[in-house]
Amino acid sequence: MEANKVRQTFLDFFKSKGHEIVPSAPMVVKGDPTLMFNNSGMAPFKDIFRKRSY
Repeated sequence: MEANKVRQTFLDFFKSKGHEIVPSAPMVVKGDPTLMFNNSGMAPFKDIFRKRSY
């Protein structure tokens, strides 16, 4: 089976269970050399953490 067919089968299964399929997002945001929260899933909070002084 081709990779695209496997991916589509996977997406179709979850869609049939009521999940919403959304476009993929890049792992590394282009033009942002400071983004190091990727591995922990913290990228959406980067701006919040960087503004605080501890």
